[in-house]
Amino acid sequence: MEIQPVVHSTFVLERTYPTAADRVFAAFADPTKKRRWFAEGQSHTLEAYALDFRTGGQEHYTSRFKEGTPVAGRTLTNQNTFHDIVPNRRLVFTSAMAMDGRCFAISIGTVELAPAKLDPADGTTLTLTFQSAFLEGADGPAMREAGWRTLLDKLATELSSQ
Repeated sequence: MEIQPVVHSTFVLERTYPTAADRVFAAFADPTKKRRWFAEGQSHTLEAYALDFRTGGQEHYTSRFKEGTPVAGRTLTNQNTFHDIVPNRRLVFTSAMAMDGRCFAISIGTVELAPAKLDPADGTTLTLTFQSAFLEGADGPAMREAGWRTLLDKLATELSSQ
């Protein structure tokens, strides 16, 4: 495979959820909740998931893409490490993603929770800042941002089901 220049990307997404910050935070901290909205999906079969939600703790999942997808049969792994956790306010993590054991993206993510900007009674505003270095074989900035948009939609569904 030809060595390509690293592609760097930063994006910021903001969502307001009609619930208190402690419930939004719990959706990141609770392994059952996080697994549902973050790791499970229709295009892949989740093979392993673990979450140790503490500063220095890690989150790991392995999934295999289903038939009918462009990468059918391939294995995706995601390894996150939590570097800073302030309950109900902030978390900072790094992420390394690999396809079939080959790392293709390294990222740093920051999730900030604050009272809704227009009216704190309206809930919690989540701001995600995500910075990535994409290597050969990477999905690229547009797909990663689209992926996080989908994840934040799934988080909304998780919060509404509680």
